[in-house]
Amino acid sequence: MGGYQKKYLPIFFCIAVVIGIAIGSKLNYGAASSTILGGNSKKEKLNRLIDYIDYEYVDPINTDSIVDVTVNGILENLDPHSVYIPPSELQEITESMKGDFVGIGISFYDYNDTITVTRALPGGPSEKVGIRGGDRIIAADGKSLTGRTVISDTVVNQLKGKAGTLVNLTVLRPGTDNLLNFKVKRDVVPLKSVDAFYMLTDTLGYIKVNRFAESTPDEFHTALQNLKRKGAKELVLDLRGNPGGYISAAEKVADEFLEDDKLILFTKNKTGKIENTFATGEGDFETGQVYVLINENSASASEIVAGALQDNDRGVIVGRRSFGKGLVQREMDLGDGSAVRLTIARYYTPTGRSIQRPYDEGNQAYYEDYLKRYKNGEMQSVDSISTADSLRYVTPKGKVVYGGGGIIPDVFIPKDTNYEKEAIIYALRSGAMSRFVFELLEKRRVYYNSLSYATFEQDVEITDADVTAFVGYLNDRNLKIRIKDYKNDLKRYIKAVMAQQLFGNTIYEKLINDEDPAIAKIKELSRS
Repeated sequence: MGGYQKKYLPIFFCIAVVIGIAIGSKLNYGAASSTILGGNSKKEKLNRLIDYIDYEYVDPINTDSIVDVTVNGILENLDPHSVYIPPSELQEITESMKGDFVGIGISFYDYNDTITVTRALPGGPSEKVGIRGGDRIIAADGKSLTGRTVISDTVVNQLKGKAGTLVNLTVLRPGTDNLLNFKVKRDVVPLKSVDAFYMLTDTLGYIKVNRFAESTPDEFHTALQNLKRKGAKELVLDLRGNPGGYISAAEKVADEFLEDDKLILFTKNKTGKIENTFATGEGDFETGQVYVLINENSASASEIVAGALQDNDRGVIVGRRSFGKGLVQREMDLGDGSAVRLTIARYYTPTGRSIQRPYDEGNQAYYEDYLKRYKNGEMQSVDSISTADSLRYVTPKGKVVYGGGGIIPDVFIPKDTNYEKEAIIYALRSGAMSRFVFELLEKRRVYYNSLSYATFEQDVEITDADVTAFVGYLNDRNLKIRIKDYKNDLKRYIKAVMAQQLFGNTIYEKLINDEDPAIAKIKELSRS
């Protein structure tokens, strides 16, 4: 994903013609298509084939699906990160990367055939009028939203709309006898890319970024200013699991830490043209110590930030080797509501490193390389990371760094690959734990909604019975899990997810980080 910009280039028009979607009508095969496409070209061959199938094939065929297959087939022969985005997915992806959407601002589950709010998004329209977790939305503008026939797409379409328009919600709230009515004005709802920011110690701040969207630089700047006012002299930038995003957003975040005229990165396209990006003098954290947390799922724009700070001797990179994506994509419209992200350049860190992993053995082998890291011991020992002298680079202060497949951290943190711990993390990331916690809250919704965070932290305890119930919940869904050695970890995760649904992401991250070995190591480095 990382490093693409939303611009439309005529270069892809030729591919669009090949698959028959950039022009609005079907081409007649024979002389007409020959005239339009200019002779017996490869483009004409593919276009004729689609027309033959459309007009002559014995059975009815949806040629749109053939077009999609053709596009994907073309892209699969390029690189792993040039991808096709069908119309059904483009809007959601666009909203995610833009950093907002128009709606009423809730997260919800379909619970017992009723739309039940898990949380009203902070600053969103629903929160402003008083909707909260546990509320059942019975109807919108008089139209029922309950029953087995209601599906999430229907609900989304009913609740979304133009900014400024009103939707009348009928709500059943646990603990109240009468239905409640709310008039909610649809508005732009932010999709936060900064998950959390808070003080780890009196002088050490923490910011977690989940992706690099259009809104990320402003979100990050606001978080940074907040922490500085609270006394932050050092900072932890947590990019673990961050898959990337816009190259421009990564550049602006890196600029916060680098002095004027320091090189952030450079890109090179197929013609060999090089474009350099330098830091400005507007950074707000150019002197304090910076620790950047990365792991095997930190990719693209995350690697741009980590590489820029490492190569400028500006930050300490902590964690495990990053994913290894050094390609830049641009999103291009295909004219029918779909788009393609096409690789247009490679990027290089300030020392000249390309951190792109090889992909000459095909996409499957490229993504299976992740599994090799487990097998070769890299997840447990930095000494198991293979490096090549030909890809050796040196920073201005003499630190040796390597290209060829990700950012290698300065301080290595091994991954706990115990089966039990991996299973717990999977349950956390799959959403199963979130659903279990939601149902746990529902049993005492009025009580939990009455709690302040201080009371929650002090009084709410996850019991052995809760753990047993969760294991049974997973077993019922064919997710087997053992927690013999990780019962306390599981309790902490369940409480963290509970806090997330009640109080938001910052509290969640605080609880998750309490026993995090990487955070503990950074605190140790900060004190030394």
